[in-house]
Amino acid sequence: MNDLRDLYAEVVMDHNRRPRNFKKIDGADRTADGFNPLCGDQISLFLNLGDDDSIKDIGYVAVGCAISKAAASMMSEAVKGQSVADAQRVVTEFRHMLTHRDGEEPNYEIMGDLEILEGVANYPTRIKCATLPLHTLASAIDSGSEKTVSTE
Repeated sequence: MNDLRDLYAEVVMDHNRRPRNFKKIDGADRTADGFNPLCGDQISLFLNLGDDDSIKDIGYVAVGCAISKAAASMMSEAVKGQSVADAQRVVTEFRHMLTHRDGEEPNYEIMGDLEILEGVANYPTRIKCATLPLHTLASAIDSGSEKTVSTE
């Protein structure tokens, strides 16, 4: 069990210290802002879509706790290059992973490194930190234009 906790801490801290796709994309096709008033986490998300409805590029600028920033980094890696439909499945499966009941297994394969955040489900106040980037991604995909989402 300690090895799993060590791996969790190592992966979260790596993504927090060296975030992937941490950038603003000027002229992005879709954008959304997210805010978690409980913790103060903030994210601005930028998407460029390809002609084939894939996420050609993704970027974000975020401030907040290590879990929120790491989740944004992991999420960006999981969906970059994927179809919008697959990105929506990542959001759905991640939410399911953090809220599933015994016997209901989420699809871990689609989530990439996000799977490591499953332990956050044991800390209800941290779930909003982990889900903020994914709520913001869902908003950017759904709205097609700038929108602000909140975890409240």
